[in-house]
Formats: sequence, structure tokens, C-alpha cells
Amino acid sequence: MFYIIVTHLIRGEMEMSKLVRFGVSLEEDLLAKFDRLIRQKKYTNRSEAIRDLIRNELVKKEWTENKEVTGAITLVYDHHTRELVTKVLDIQHDYHACILSTQHIHLDHHNCFEIIVTQGKSKEIEELYQKLKSLRSVKHAGFMMATKGKDLA
Repeated sequence: MFYIIVTHLIRGEMEMSKLVRFGVSLEEDLLAKFDRLIRQKKYTNRSEAIRDLIRNELVKKEWTENKEVTGAITLVYDHHTRELVTKVLDIQHDYHACILSTQHIHLDHHNCFEIIVTQGKSKEIEELYQKLKSLRSVKHAGFMMATKGKDLA
């Protein structure tokens, strides 16, 4: 049963988005935990939280299917470590086809923070991340999976 129809503009075209109302049965304790979680995360209602959970799972699915995706890799390292910067750059050059942009930030005299924005097949991006994070003297590496968004509402 369709509950309400909402219209919005996407790239200058009118598109109809249909909201569907459905019921979910949960144990009382689980629902109470979920309600506490959504309050902590500042969601305005359960629907917004459920939409985010679904979208996150769809993004993960794209990554497991080796689809065309986007993401960001972050690194913290001591640039004084012998040959580390050269190794980081060499690996990035090996994966230039899936790197859209990099940003290098000097945190202090020794430590640098690097952000690498990626786009391409998920397996190749994950391979790039594994190679960078496994370099000796990389203090921290992070990885954020994202999607190009074409399959998400």
C-alpha cells in the first residue's frame, strides 16, 4: 500500500519517489536498544535510522560484488621514516587509475596525514588500501567505503 507520494528535483527533472509504509516486529528489548541508539545518533525518527541501515548494507553489497565504487583511504605516518614517502608514492602511482585525488597535510614536524580519494573496482581499491596500510611505519590507516549512488534512493 502506498502511503504518500513525494516529488523532488534531480538534475533538473521531476522524479516521483514513493514512500511505502510497512510494519516490523521486534522484541521489546531490541526495540528499546534501537531507540536509545537512534537518539544517541540524533536521528529524528526510526524511519531515518532504518533507511541508513539499509543504504549501508547496499553499499557493502556493491563492494562485495566488485562494482564501480568510490571511497577514501587515510594514512598517518612519520615522513622522516627512511624511504616511506617514496614507497607511498610508488604504490599510488601503481594504482593511478583508481585515484581521483590526494591531499597531504602536515600534522606536526614528523607526522603527516594523507587522504586518498578513490574510484574504481572495489577489489582494486581494497588492494591499494592493504598495500598502503601494511607499509612499515604507517601509524594508522583508515578506509571509508562509499558508492557512486546510482543504486541508492
